[in-house]
Amino acid sequence: MFSWLGSDDRRRKDPEVFQTVSEGLKKLYKTKLLPLEEHYRFHEFHSPALEDADFDNKPMVLLVGQYSTGKTTFIRYLLEQDFPGMRIGPEPTTDSFIAVMHGQVEGIIPGNALVVDPKKPFRKLNAFGNAFLNRFVCAQLPNPVLESISVIDTPGILSGEKQRISRGYDFAAVLEWFAERVDRIILLFDAHKLDISDEFSEVIKALKNHEDKMRVVLNKADQIETQQLMRVYGALMWSLGKIVNTPEVIRVYIGSFWSHPLLIPDNRKLFEAEEQDLFRDIQSLPRNAALRKLNDLIKRARLAKVHAYIISSLKKEMPSVFGKENKKKELVSNLAEIYGRIEREHQISPGDFPNLKRMQDQLQAQDFSKFQPLKSKLLEVVDDMLAHDIAQLMVLVRQEETQRPVQMVKGGAFEGTLHGPFGHGYGEGAGEGIDDAEWVVARDKPLYDEIFYTLSPVDGRITGANAKKEMVRSKLPNSVLGKIWKLADVDKDGMLDDEEFALANHLIKVKLEGHELPNELPAHLLPPSKRKVAE
Repeated sequence: MFSWLGSDDRRRKDPEVFQTVSEGLKKLYKTKLLPLEEHYRFHEFHSPALEDADFDNKPMVLLVGQYSTGKTTFIRYLLEQDFPGMRIGPEPTTDSFIAVMHGQVEGIIPGNALVVDPKKPFRKLNAFGNAFLNRFVCAQLPNPVLESISVIDTPGILSGEKQRISRGYDFAAVLEWFAERVDRIILLFDAHKLDISDEFSEVIKALKNHEDKMRVVLNKADQIETQQLMRVYGALMWSLGKIVNTPEVIRVYIGSFWSHPLLIPDNRKLFEAEEQDLFRDIQSLPRNAALRKLNDLIKRARLAKVHAYIISSLKKEMPSVFGKENKKKELVSNLAEIYGRIEREHQISPGDFPNLKRMQDQLQAQDFSKFQPLKSKLLEVVDDMLAHDIAQLMVLVRQEETQRPVQMVKGGAFEGTLHGPFGHGYGEGAGEGIDDAEWVVARDKPLYDEIFYTLSPVDGRITGANAKKEMVRSKLPNSVLGKIWKLADVDKDGMLDDEEFALANHLIKVKLEGHELPNELPAHLLPPSKRKVAE
């Protein structure tokens, strides 16, 4: 009797179906996570509520560093043009947060106007007050790079108590707000001054839990000799190791990110390779934006759950009538023990808990009698979201990646590294000789011919078995040699003539030098006698 009721209930608990990842994230947040956050006053302790613009905005890159490390110049280098509000100099020049974004008309939007624009993801910055908003602007300009990403330039970090107090707003808290919402955090260091000031150290610690978004750039590296550069790199890694507490080594890119000639060109190839890696990382941001937002929502949900356990535990311990103030002081001082108990009772990782000292400071100003007791239903809804709905969205992320064209950051400095003889990888590996009139393999062909004629060619060709004996001398794995064979056997007859054998050896050399093999044989590597056949 009434057996159908159970099946209907199960059907209601099935994961929701969404048309897009962005739509799914917005709906899950509003219907499942936001009620938990509001019930336990999450926004007063951690982060303001998310809005539609937080889910719809383009990927953002946050630049952080001490003054005169080249943050503004770095943006200028990427865009290949000046932007409104830009100032460059050896002294502390940028005293504002500048959001460099795409716009049809070039100009500046002041902070107070920015935080009332529902299309911009900055409305919740209103909480930091006028002292901050007077130091926050949006620079808009029609630049192709900004069609895919936005860049946040930050004030140069100073040292000394006086400068820190004179800001008039919580600098580290603002950076933490941005860190939660951006896709990449780039810490810039000047190769000449690696001292990490107290404020910079405080800022890096405030970026805790966002280490996966962090990259480090050792800038102005063309101004020091190679041996000194090695020492500087080692010193930087040692300094970072004391502040960034992660088992993985943080990725450091070495280079000179401006458009001036290299002062010491000895490390040009190193700088080119490092720039290539960094640009690839930045260019991948639009493609991975949906996954990043999904990951950030999961992190937020886990923190909101822990927060609910903390608040409800404090409420449970409070007396109903007398001695509330004394009990509050006792609970705040014993917060570490409460953390430990929650961790054991609910099997929660220690890394999911908010900073103890900061939480104690925030609790001092709270009225514990207004806290809410544990409401299991709200937590169950979030658990269901994490267990089922998020998995459904992960499938949708993959579908969107395969159905949409590959999104990449284009224009500006990225354009110069993609095309022509100065593109990354051009003239190296399989790209070598692309502009030569003669076949590039012909340079070493006499050496390969000597080996070829020792392998018993018949009618000018050697068998696969004989070619294999020679090719395995390279000690490359069979999977790689198999790909080389497939590329070199241009006419697909299962044998190699002298040109094909020379080509196979050229590709082996390319691989041994550390370059990637092409999936298809480039036109400039086709043996001369096979070019008509291939056409």
